[in-house]
Amino acid sequence: MPEVMNRAWIMASRPIGEPERENFELVESRVPEPQHGDVLIRTLYMSLDPYMRGRMRSGPSYATPLEPGEVMTGEVVARVEESESSAYTVGDVVRARIGWQEWGVVPDHTLKMVDSSLGPISTALGVLGMPGLTAYFGLLEVGKPKAGDVLVVSAASGAVGAVVGQIGRINGCRVIGVAGSDEKCAYVVDDLGFDAAINYKTQDVTAEFGRLCPDGIDVYFDNVGGPVLDAVFENLAKGARIAICGQISQYNAIDPPQGPRNIGNLLRTQSTAQGLMVTNYELQHEVGRARLAEWVRDGQLKYREDVVDGFENAPAAFIGLLRGENFGKRLVKVSE
Repeated sequence: MPEVMNRAWIMASRPIGEPERENFELVESRVPEPQHGDVLIRTLYMSLDPYMRGRMRSGPSYATPLEPGEVMTGEVVARVEESESSAYTVGDVVRARIGWQEWGVVPDHTLKMVDSSLGPISTALGVLGMPGLTAYFGLLEVGKPKAGDVLVVSAASGAVGAVVGQIGRINGCRVIGVAGSDEKCAYVVDDLGFDAAINYKTQDVTAEFGRLCPDGIDVYFDNVGGPVLDAVFENLAKGARIAICGQISQYNAIDPPQGPRNIGNLLRTQSTAQGLMVTNYELQHEVGRARLAEWVRDGQLKYREDVVDGFENAPAAFIGLLRGENFGKRLVKVSE
């Protein structure tokens, strides 16, 4: 195979507040020849996710932060172009954690085969990938929904939130979504079957919770933190369960505000709040993926992808994601 040149986006500098284009740099390098047990892959789709902003920060976290000069982290769906492995052949489609890169040479044990019979290959990064599995295990294992529960989910039209709400409906919950535009609110109600939605940018969230959940919120799936989480604490039902998945409202904060100050409502209502990591359920991932795929096939689980074309557009697409400009799972299409 002729020499392959790779392009990669690195973190050039740590953002202060909201990331800017200057925090990213496009670098080019020669791709090494795969050695025994290695596989050469070419990225087809690249995932963009809010957690990546957390990797750009220094300080304690559940994962090692990026250092300036390192490739932006993330997962891709890629095609095997050359293989020195008995496990993979040219043409196989795989998932790999090579970050924001067009090409990669990786050990075969780090790859996962994509089963195209479950759905389009792009879904391996969305509804049938990390976001879908996060929703599945976060709601069912942490939220523990019961039929008749009132379930509230923030970032309700996003890759995780949309799946959470629909799984809640499948399990007999009354589902209320919180989103950032009237269009997104209409989508989760009209297309996804949520019972109601709140536009946090134009409505009084605390008052709306009081109106829509007169007996309180039984399960809250938190993707945003901040004022929405504060409003949930004011409207908890007895024995409520809160699954903390993300805090996107705080990711760009230079000096994160202290809070919540009303956490005493957990005591008053004898409720629990628990952080969740999808990796904790890794041994069960294939069971969850199969069930998600079955719901997609049956039409019980709908999904939406927000695909940006062109590897060079990754930083702008990521900045837009953090601003809430995406509608559904944001992906970058890198090659055919």
